[in-house]
Amino acid sequence: QVLVVESGGGLVQPGGSLRLSCAASGSIFSIYVMNWYRQAPGKQRELVATIFPTHSTNYADSVKGRFTISRDNAKNTVYLQLDSLKPEDTAIYYCAARINTLDYWGQGTQVTVSS
Repeated sequence: QVLVVESGGGLVQPGGSLRLSCAASGSIFSIYVMNWYRQAPGKQRELVATIFPTHSTNYADSVKGRFTISRDNAKNTVYLQLDSLKPEDTAIYYCAARINTLDYWGQGTQVTVSS
């Protein structure tokens, strides 16, 4: 079992920034594929960003150039830097650790972008 815990959400004005953190348990964190998802009210959950063990990354088109995913294997932590936030970025953000074909999810952290 892998425990995943997100933090860092909050209320921010349009154009502002937040940094989300996701800590995952386990001694082999460096081989986890780490994903950030989000789910807005009334919408399906969408994949926002992925970081692989090689540190290569993928992003949804809607966040490219604004969000940055990174990882610190020494701290078993992955980060999502959210810049130039828009009201449509408002959602619950979830972190998931993928090990082979299994996904381990956190409880989510709320991000609200509003003036």
